[in-house]
Amino acid sequence: MSFIKEFKEFAMRGNVIDMAVGVVIGGAFGKIVSSLVGDVIMPIVGVLTGGVNFTDLKFTLKDAVGDTAAVTVNYGSFIQTMVDFTIIAFCIFCVVKAINSLKKPKAEEPKAEEPAPVPEDIALLTQIRDLLKNK
Repeated sequence: MSFIKEFKEFAMRGNVIDMAVGVVIGGAFGKIVSSLVGDVIMPIVGVLTGGVNFTDLKFTLKDAVGDTAAVTVNYGSFIQTMVDFTIIAFCIFCVVKAINSLKKPKAEEPKAEEPAPVPEDIALLTQIRDLLKNK
């Protein structure tokens, strides 16, 4: 089998295409959540915390000298990214939970229990009793 033909078979499998669609939708969803966090949630949090802009929060390790840029640790951007991640993780959790609840088999109605089989000696005694009653 040629390499190209083998690749074509691989690429056209349903799982690969489904995964590709999921990656594209996930990327778009990530951008939406990033915009929600950066443009809506964090400004509100900034106002509630006294006008703090989280993207400006940083710790300077080395000041800028001449044309070299300052070396900074941008912990405000990290906080914003953590909020992004938390929202995305929660949404994925909700989707997986919903899918799993749809996959669960519906509970079967309980069947009426069959009576336990009567032991032979009891069945024999019951027959003798019935015969004596009929006499």
